[in-house]
Amino acid sequence: MFWPVLVGVFVAIIFNTFAPAAKAGFLSFLENIFSAGASNEANYNSQNIPLLQAPQTSDPGAVGGVSMDFVEDSAILPVVGPLGSIADVDTYKLDQITTYTVRAGDSVSEIAKMFGVSTNTIYWANDLKKGQVIKTGQVLVILPISGIQYEVKKGDTIKSLAKKFKSDEEEILAFNGLAPGGSLAVGETIIIPDAEVTILSVSGSFGSTARLRGAGGPAIDGYYIRPILGGRKSQGLHGFNGVDLANSCGTSVYASAGGTVLVARSQGWNGGYGEYVVIAHPNGTQTVYSHLSSVFVSVGQYTVQGTTIGTVGSTGNSTGCHLHFEVRGARNPF
Repeated sequence: MFWPVLVGVFVAIIFNTFAPAAKAGFLSFLENIFSAGASNEANYNSQNIPLLQAPQTSDPGAVGGVSMDFVEDSAILPVVGPLGSIADVDTYKLDQITTYTVRAGDSVSEIAKMFGVSTNTIYWANDLKKGQVIKTGQVLVILPISGIQYEVKKGDTIKSLAKKFKSDEEEILAFNGLAPGGSLAVGETIIIPDAEVTILSVSGSFGSTARLRGAGGPAIDGYYIRPILGGRKSQGLHGFNGVDLANSCGTSVYASAGGTVLVARSQGWNGGYGEYVVIAHPNGTQTVYSHLSSVFVSVGQYTVQGTTIGTVGSTGNSTGCHLHFEVRGARNPF
């Protein structure tokens, strides 16, 4: 109450004493003071009083970026990485190769459970020994293994099972962590990679045989180019929608379509692929180039169609110089 009275008295003195020009200047001065005060009060309120309203976006339909969830003020790592570096488990496709970056507290068994594969799949595809400890930050390749689970019976041997299911002895040994020449225990469960099984017809009689593999997908005309020049197709469709293209070791291997390198392994068995490259394409498909003798690209690199990504070799589970080429998510045109 004191300040308004004092200001009123002061204004009255000014109006009775000074000239009109001075009166106008003084009124302007007072107006500026009160305007500044009101502005400061408004600013104070907007900065210090929480507004009880939902957050607004300039475009309610906008999407983009990587979504993070927060729990107790801690950011949970984003589930989706641009290259699968933190794998998108929810949208993981059974016919696609992906990668997973190990986080603190992870174990091989937990990762295997997330992707619905066996622990041996992870050991086998990453050249890990059974029981080997994985490290935070380590990048694991998750291969969608085609095969069957089999319970060992009396008289079974690796050789007899490989013959029965038209599989490969070395593949069975490597996948199950078995030593060459070792015996199988009756009742033991093993995985037979790329097994060929007999399918029962509706009537219950034995029908045709089929390999448990990716069935390909839609034909995408003109999207892929042949990954090598010359040579010949030494084996037709087999494994996971793959073909073998034979040529001399050292022959250039080209990116069949443009995309981002998801996997580039320049050493190791790698589940039988040996040295290999996986490229993820914008149309959602992947191409795989395996048994290479050298790899020229690195993970995360974008390659245009026709880029030289490596050379033909015979690494991994291979006999003779050739390229094993797979298309995942679409029909293999070769």
